[in-house]
Amino acid sequence: MTNAFADITFHYPPELFNLLVDVVPLLNRSKQDVLVFFRGAGVSDTMTADIAAQLRSAPKNVNKYQMVRTVLECLNAKGESALRERREVLRRVVDFANFDSCWPDDRLKAKGLVASIREVVNQKDAFTRMNNAREEERQARLAEAQRIATEKHERASRIENAKQGLYALFGTSATAQERGKMLETALNNLFQAYGILVHKAFHLVGNAGEGIVEQIDGVIELSGALYFVEMKWYRNPVAKPEISEHLVRLMSRAEVRGIFISASDYTEPAIHTVREFLQHKVLVLSTLQEIVYLLEQQDDLAEFFTKKVQAAQIHKNPYFRPHCNQGQGAS
Repeated sequence: MTNAFADITFHYPPELFNLLVDVVPLLNRSKQDVLVFFRGAGVSDTMTADIAAQLRSAPKNVNKYQMVRTVLECLNAKGESALRERREVLRRVVDFANFDSCWPDDRLKAKGLVASIREVVNQKDAFTRMNNAREEERQARLAEAQRIATEKHERASRIENAKQGLYALFGTSATAQERGKMLETALNNLFQAYGILVHKAFHLVGNAGEGIVEQIDGVIELSGALYFVEMKWYRNPVAKPEISEHLVRLMSRAEVRGIFISASDYTEPAIHTVREFLQHKVLVLSTLQEIVYLLEQQDDLAEFFTKKVQAAQIHKNPYFRPHCNQGQGAS
C-alpha cells in the first residue's frame, strides 16, 4: 500500500476523513486514549494542547468524536508539512488488529469501519498502480518515439552528407578515371547511409601471382538477395562490351545479381544484351541522374532499386525508370 499512502495521505479525501472520525473514537476507550493515539502517531502536543486543557478543566464537555475531527482537520490544514503524521494515523488504523481493547459494544462497528478504510486504501492503491502503469506505458511510448526520431534524424544526416559527397563530383576537375573511383566511394557511402550496403569496393587477387583479377565496386542486399554493383563514369553511353564484362562477373557467382550505375546513358545494344541475359541472371541498369533525382525527392534508395528489379523480373525491362513521369522515360 506504499503508493496509496504516498498519495491518499497528502490530504484526506472526505470519504476517508469521515471514516477516520467515526473509527478512531471506537478504537480508543477513553478520551485520554485518543490523545495518546495521536501522540503515538507523531502529532505534536501543541496541536492537541487546547483539547488536553479542556479535558483537565471540563472533561464532560469534551466529545471523543469532536476531538478526532478537530485534530484531523488541523492535520489536513497543515498540508505537506503534516504528511508524515497523516500517513502514520492512517497506518495505525489500517494495521489495527486487537479489537479487544475496544468497548464490547463498539467492536463489531469498529471492525466494519476499519475494513471500510482498508477497502478505500486498497482501491486507491489499485488506482495508483493503474495510473503508474499508464504513466510507465506513456513514458515508454515517448522514449520509443524519441528513439525513432533520433534514428530518423541521424539517418537523414548521414544521407545528406553522402548526397553532398555525390554532388561534389559534378564540380571536380578530376579525370574520368579518377571520377570513377570517387563515384565508387560516394555511392557506397550513399548505400551505407540508407542501411543497405554489405561490402564496399574490393578486389580479388589471382592464386597464380597474376595480381588483381577482378574489381568489385560494391555489394548490397535487397530483399535477401545479394547484388554486385558496378559504377562507371563514362563520357559516352555505356556500350555492350562494358556491360558484357559485368555479366561475365555475375555468371561466375551462383546466386548473385547485378546493378549497373552509370554517369552516362546506355546504348540500345547494351540494353538489349541485358534484356536477353535476364533469363540467366537479374541485372538492372541505372543512371546517376536517376539517383540524383531520387535524392532531390527524398525517396528511398532500396525501394527505388526494388522497383527496377521487379520490372526486370516481371516485364523483362532491365532499364525501367521509376521517375519516368518526370521526363526520364521508360525503356
